[in-house]
Amino acid sequence: MKKQAWYQGLAIFSAALTLIFVFVMSQREVKAAPASGAGITGTIKLEGTAPHQRPIDMSKEPACAAVHKANPVTTENVVAGSGGGLKNVVVYISEGLSGSAENEVASSKPTWDQKGCQYIPHVMGLNPNQHFEVTNSDPTSHNIHPMPKPGGPNHEWNKSQPSGAPPIDNTWQAPEVAIHVKCNIHPWMSGYMVVVKGPYGVSDDSGSFKIENVPPGSYTLTAWQETLGTQTQKITVAAGKPATADFTFKAK
Repeated sequence: MKKQAWYQGLAIFSAALTLIFVFVMSQREVKAAPASGAGITGTIKLEGTAPHQRPIDMSKEPACAAVHKANPVTTENVVAGSGGGLKNVVVYISEGLSGSAENEVASSKPTWDQKGCQYIPHVMGLNPNQHFEVTNSDPTSHNIHPMPKPGGPNHEWNKSQPSGAPPIDNTWQAPEVAIHVKCNIHPWMSGYMVVVKGPYGVSDDSGSFKIENVPPGSYTLTAWQETLGTQTQKITVAAGKPATADFTFKAK
């Protein structure tokens, strides 16, 4: 009798445990998979005749002048190709991002090189707190001198970098469009670092840009060019569907 009662008790306990498990599982919230992001692509065009770019005289730095002897370089304020594509335009999401999408920091570590007494790239996009490194590929010394807005959260600095010196690692703490960079040794050297939250793109030689990993939603895009100013455009990104946005700047 005792053995039979023990088996009956075990059966009742097992049945009760099964009912509890079924109830708990039925009450669990089924979370939907996050909507997949998509990309934004587009082309930046220049309408009208591109302004004349001034030839750069590097005669005071023979090492760099020799590099460009066959192909003298010019300023890069406005760089447009034969098809009107506008290079070095930063396109970013200025409104609509929130949460992790807004505060995510790109894992890449871009390089700002000094080569032929020029900054390469001329314009570089960054996130706040994204590490970048400054390198010197020239046989001469440079100094890197970024100049953020005075009194702002980003601080001006000026560091010498001899030929063959290790890369200089740095970050910017806050968004800023844009930070002008110069070299006190070579006054013709000029470039920009554009610090924005969220994903961004920089137009290439053809004027094409791509912004990756954009969550579904409605946004305001801003396109920034160092002398032609900014333009904005509304855009909606659907889950898993690439979106397109084109910009046209008028020559001044």
